Amino acid sequence: MPEGFEITVWAQAPMLRNPTNMDVDYKGRIWVAEGVNYRSHDDRDKAGDRIVVLEDTDGDGTADSSHVFIQEPALGAPLGLAVLDNKIIVSNAPDLIVYTDVDRNARWDAAVDKREVLLTGFNGKNHDHSLHSVTVGPDGRWYFSQGNNSAHFTDRAGRTFRVGSSYEPTWGKAAPPIYSWKPTQLAGAKSDDGHVYVGGFTVRMKPDATGTEIIGHNYRNSYEQTVTSFGDVFQNDNDDPPASRTSHVLEYGNAGFFSRDGKRIWWADRRPGQDIPTSEWRQEDPGAMPAGDIYGAGAPTGIAYYEADAFGPEWRGLLLSAEAARNTIFGYRPKADGAGFKLERFNFVTSNPAQVLAGTDALRGRVSQELHTFFRPSDVMVGPDGAVYIADWFDPRVGGHQDFDNLTAGAIYRVAPKGFKSVVPKFDLATTEGQLTALKSPAVNVRSLGFVVLKAQGAAAVAPVAGLLADANPFIRARAVWLLAELGSEGLARVEALLGDADAQIRATAFQALRRQNHRVLVHAAKLAVDPSAAVRRQVAVAMRDVPLAEAKDILLTLARGYDGVDRTYLEAWGIGCAGKEAEIAAALIATHAGADPLKWTPAYAGLLWRLTPHAAAPQFAARAAATTLSEKDRLAAVTALGFMPGKAPALALADLAQKSDGLVQRQALWWLLNYKDTRWAGLGLDAELKARGLYDATTVVVNESVVPVPEPSKLPPAAEIAALKGDAKRGAALVSSCYLCHRIGDQGVEYGPNLTAFAKMQTTEVVVGAIVNPSADIAHGYEGTTVELKDGRLVQGMQVSESDPLVVMSMGGVTQLIPADRVAKKTRMNRSLMLSAEQLGLDAQAVADLVAYLKGL
Repeated sequence: MPEGFEITVWAQAPMLRNPTNMDVDYKGRIWVAEGVNYRSHDDRDKAGDRIVVLEDTDGDGTADSSHVFIQEPALGAPLGLAVLDNKIIVSNAPDLIVYTDVDRNARWDAAVDKREVLLTGFNGKNHDHSLHSVTVGPDGRWYFSQGNNSAHFTDRAGRTFRVGSSYEPTWGKAAPPIYSWKPTQLAGAKSDDGHVYVGGFTVRMKPDATGTEIIGHNYRNSYEQTVTSFGDVFQNDNDDPPASRTSHVLEYGNAGFFSRDGKRIWWADRRPGQDIPTSEWRQEDPGAMPAGDIYGAGAPTGIAYYEADAFGPEWRGLLLSAEAARNTIFGYRPKADGAGFKLERFNFVTSNPAQVLAGTDALRGRVSQELHTFFRPSDVMVGPDGAVYIADWFDPRVGGHQDFDNLTAGAIYRVAPKGFKSVVPKFDLATTEGQLTALKSPAVNVRSLGFVVLKAQGAAAVAPVAGLLADANPFIRARAVWLLAELGSEGLARVEALLGDADAQIRATAFQALRRQNHRVLVHAAKLAVDPSAAVRRQVAVAMRDVPLAEAKDILLTLARGYDGVDRTYLEAWGIGCAGKEAEIAAALIATHAGADPLKWTPAYAGLLWRLTPHAAAPQFAARAAATTLSEKDRLAAVTALGFMPGKAPALALADLAQKSDGLVQRQALWWLLNYKDTRWAGLGLDAELKARGLYDATTVVVNESVVPVPEPSKLPPAAEIAALKGDAKRGAALVSSCYLCHRIGDQGVEYGPNLTAFAKMQTTEVVVGAIVNPSADIAHGYEGTTVELKDGRLVQGMQVSESDPLVVMSMGGVTQLIPADRVAKKTRMNRSLMLSAEQLGLDAQAVADLVAYLKGL
């Protein structure tokens, strides 16, 4: 942990068991949702799972009291918990449940207290890709997320949301299907707001479950979200698992895990030359928001944002992400980067500084008995005392729908400066002073108590709330902005005046607050469309999403002039604002560049048209893709633009490129044609076109056998012994050419196996040695091999990169083959690596050590 900090045990089993999520109330009591009945252990406690309340009654920094608020059979590994005064909101798919503790004794009494299912329809009973916790934002709205199990829910205003994908969960005994519909049946369906949402998603709504919006979607399984006082939403998202990430949620943004209609998962759309992080989050596709910090294998869970003063002003603005697979709480200090944020990761708290993983999906669940890998942080939060609290689901395994700790252990740790004394501010919500104290709380859901009662005061609260605009803490100033917008005409006038504030964050917050009230949004948007801050203009852009063309056109064209040709967050925000108006906005842009040579387009103009992919620009993008005078990056972007355009002209342009170009331009053009000829371009006669051009003929294509030889049992010493040898990087440089057959290293090699440019630096020497000596012991996810058995008995082994007809398989050396579907007898997953072992490559122990020394020095 950081120098000057200490970590202490605040509570441990048996006071709590298997914590999935936690929250803290205004008294400093920590409430915990338990997952004892998780998956295969669904009947371990036949009374059901519990919500427990823990308290430090004597103020010594350790909990000494624990009792059950509620335990009932309906609770099965609930994944979310929020405590809002006497309302306890539990996320327990398929339901979002509100328990009201009427007598306020923190103990459930069915005769007195109330239980209400606020919303239902969230697929994934006892499945961790389902419903997650509620967070109250600075705008008083409730935010929560659902994983990619899909959902079909109706809010209290009668508006229905349909969110599907191609992901069909494996249910098993512990999690049977809930609904008659399947996620695939909802894939591509419109919700009542007119938009298509797929995969995991984040919801924002009023506390009464009206005014519901999906503000981000197409995740795999965003476990939780945190909302800063400036209204910025951050989340983490686990993956498959080589590309876990921490990211800023661009409002209404698409994260890219599935195709736009949800029917194709990322690996079915991985294009030649793309690494997994790029393809998994579709970072080269128009319509995908920036992925943020992609760090590889992981299992991210809870997330929190530190806005308090207890650690000193230098720690304000700290983003904390719990990483259960890596036994770590990541820290970030998000920095403004154009319209988005730069996220630089460091280990805030870890039991595993070497980051040698065990018991994770990335290692096929292989476990270790080393205790430092048992720390599985399931949640992280900030207490009302300003300390950071961490929930630990103590277990040798994480993910894979498994848990191996039969003791159902668990703990809560407190992280604070050395000598920290916990002081939970006391306040009386019946007084304005007490309400302001609550609003200033470091604990996000405690703040909502002050927000609610100050809002109820109306105009009477304007002056005291406006007083917070002078607070030394910028996050408290931002909370005042949101609340003032709720306090009638005088409050709104105060907020409008802040649109001219010198601080861009305050201007952006003021615009958002006014937008929540639907107060003169277009008037303010027109003025702020030329704001010097890209972050402010980003807010204007996304606000245009559902605004009709006639009212939004001039604002969007003004915003387009503010694009610098580089800022991807800004470009995507602008594209979101153009939703449903793409063709008209593109036509207006094209009219301003009539006759311009497409090879001389500015980066800004090229980027704007690329984001909209208008059919009218197909000839120009075709010219750019074919132009060898342009960079490969620009040419591939043009190929991608053509790939997203329906109609025959773009398809024929791709056929020209596949026939006449070379390198990645040729390969990607052919990839688009083969993968989408039967869907996007169905009925256009592309099979005949491809045959006539000699690009693909199912009747004459030659398929060559490709078999990876089975290695003999290794005679090399254990990896630890080889790692202890002194490696010579110069000798290793002479040996590295053997890696180029399957790996990209810098500018050399092929994109077949994982890119090794930075791999060795991120792993211990022993891990790198093991990967070379025995590659089958740990196969990177996304690089599993497939054996295609042909009907004539021959085998083709490699990576299956497309489910289309033809089947596309890439084999050793990056050789790609097109296999007509009618020639395939069966496909099976290989149980070993596609990579040759060290001995198959002719490497002895010293050569392996030399090669590793070179790779670690890159």
